[in-house]
Amino acid sequence: MPPEPIEPLPASAEPSGNAPLPRVLWPLLFGNFVIGTGVMVVPGTLNDISSNLQVSVPVAGQLITAAAVVMCLGAPLCATLVAGWDRRRLLSLALLWYGVFLFASACMPDFGSLLAVRVLAAIAPAIFTPQAASCINLLVTPAQRGRAITFVFMGWSVASVVGTPLGAWIGGTLGWRVAFGIIAILSLLSATWVWRTMPNGVRPPALSRAAWGQTLRSPALMLCVTVTVLFAAGQFVLFSYFAPYFKQQLQFSATELSLLFAWFGAFGFIGNMLMSRTIDRTGAPRAVMWSVGAMALSLLLWPLATNVLLAALITLPWGLGCFASNSAQQARLAGLAPTLASASIALNSSAMYAGQAMGAASGGWLIAQGRMLDLHWFGLAALLAAMVVSGWASRQAVDYALARG
Repeated sequence: MPPEPIEPLPASAEPSGNAPLPRVLWPLLFGNFVIGTGVMVVPGTLNDISSNLQVSVPVAGQLITAAAVVMCLGAPLCATLVAGWDRRRLLSLALLWYGVFLFASACMPDFGSLLAVRVLAAIAPAIFTPQAASCINLLVTPAQRGRAITFVFMGWSVASVVGTPLGAWIGGTLGWRVAFGIIAILSLLSATWVWRTMPNGVRPPALSRAAWGQTLRSPALMLCVTVTVLFAAGQFVLFSYFAPYFKQQLQFSATELSLLFAWFGAFGFIGNMLMSRTIDRTGAPRAVMWSVGAMALSLLLWPLATNVLLAALITLPWGLGCFASNSAQQARLAGLAPTLASASIALNSSAMYAGQAMGAASGGWLIAQGRMLDLHWFGLAALLAAMVVSGWASRQAVDYALARG
């Protein structure tokens, strides 16, 4: 039997912010886990893809760039096209689409066909993550909003703890095709869970042209989105090429690489969990500043990562800030303008993917120029710029709140 249509809680029955979150958020968290694992499986298997399909590392890195471009353009476009869709059907179909095209990716005989199918698969992340976040307002009370958004986005953190290192290990031992196939199976299971659990009738307000215009004209919202572009680009200049970097510089084996990804992901999970529990008290702008600052610290210290132990220690602050930063950004946007959350969160997802594309493309270009050892300096510059813009956005947010009040 399908779930009953959702009905809003009466005001007297609304739980407080400290009440347990509704169980319907769990399949959304798992969906983000699958989406995140599928997105990040390429950096972890880049060495095997490069050797198996007989292309260079910068060319193989185009898989990251091309998919990120599709996700960047697709997030706001899809937010408009699917505005009236019931979210139970939309999110289930997005995961089903993902599973089918991940299976197809695993079967591709050459790089050109893999790139084309990977681009089609990237439509699913462009839909699932922003639309799962934008419907949370209809599933929880305002007091739970920040915690609920960071909880659902925690799926990406879990992907970094389990999915990415496991994908790197499977790719290094059984091959990248097996890794893609396993994620495809998980995607189909996730689609089933969302379909069976998500209530009918979850339809966030449609995004009108006026809403888009209001969002795009807001200095506070657009500066926040710019922060996301900058810190995503700063990370993916280097993160996209972790596998070839550590293989070339420190001669990491597949097992050592997967353990580093697991370490990095474990602290990503911890950072996002801490963010989920504290953001409503500390405030989203301050949380963004701390998380981006932690990542900048890692890149500043990066030249000291000359062995496995030091690499693990230096990536720890980066892990803490990696996923927590975007969770805080989504909560920041939703809190700044709740009625525009669907538009601003879609733009934020687009900004994240734009930053990935810019970072991966820049890193590939630097590697092609023989400047792999300079990747972290370019990343650090982008993160420092993100912190400056974030402070500017906070000042604009005060003016925005005064203007509305």
